[in-house]
Amino acid sequence: MAIFLNESSRVIVQGMTGSEGSKHTRRMLASGTNIVGGVNARKAGTKVDYDGSVQPVFGSVADAMAETGANVSVLFVPPAFTKDAIIEAIDAGIGLAVVITEGVPVHDSAVAWAHAVATGNNTRIIGPNCPGIISPGKSNAGIIPANISGPGRVGLVSKSGTLTYQMMYELRDLGFSTAIGIGGDPVIGTTHIDALEGFQADDETEAIVMIGEIGGDAEERAAAYIADHVTKPVVGYVAGFTAPEGKTMGHAGAIVSGSAGTAQAKKEALEGVGVKVGKTPSETARLLRAALR
Repeated sequence: MAIFLNESSRVIVQGMTGSEGSKHTRRMLASGTNIVGGVNARKAGTKVDYDGSVQPVFGSVADAMAETGANVSVLFVPPAFTKDAIIEAIDAGIGLAVVITEGVPVHDSAVAWAHAVATGNNTRIIGPNCPGIISPGKSNAGIIPANISGPGRVGLVSKSGTLTYQMMYELRDLGFSTAIGIGGDPVIGTTHIDALEGFQADDETEAIVMIGEIGGDAEERAAAYIADHVTKPVVGYVAGFTAPEGKTMGHAGAIVSGSAGTAQAKKEALEGVGVKVGKTPSETARLLRAALR
């Protein structure tokens, strides 16, 4: 099984005809994703041939959904237009919006998230500034390379794109039910807790890897959730033990103020509820293997 994305997902790409959208549409198609069209108001009515897969371009998300039955959208839209693109997807009633775009203003992300909540929270948002989601062997919505790992019994949720890829490689022999890169911005849609809830409910996910990083309190809140709701083995990794205080490191949300948001504080919170935390991704992979044994 998988969470949020499976073989029945019908995917459209907002920004499909742009350089990044076009490149990754081709890659998603090659990995078996059921892409049914793209959205670009200026090119509505045209078609694009991706190595033999001819994709229609629609003027809006609503039009694309009406014509194709799409229930997932992947957004490759420039930062200045991302807020409006997310709101368009929400208003159309898409079930899942995967926002890849980096550099979206925090205020814009907050406005889009507030709009989702105000209209009934019917659209799950992943991102922004994320690599997306993959259920290996079923579907791939985003930029995660599909050849790192195959289907299996591990669930992965990560703030970091590159650490998502590394952990998938480290555990490639076990495989993954679903791997989700949630993004590292201060305001994101899907959280660690959302993914943990999904993996706990998924019968074929046997163990969970949670990758966090410095900044904010998402990992501490996830630890509290694990204590009350998660019975499956969970192992963790927290990036940023050597980061200096007061500096943003990589992701916009990875900023430490005093003792709040430090890697050590997150490690202690997770270990306090029984989650073993590796010092490196490779050690984390070993901990996961031991947990499954």
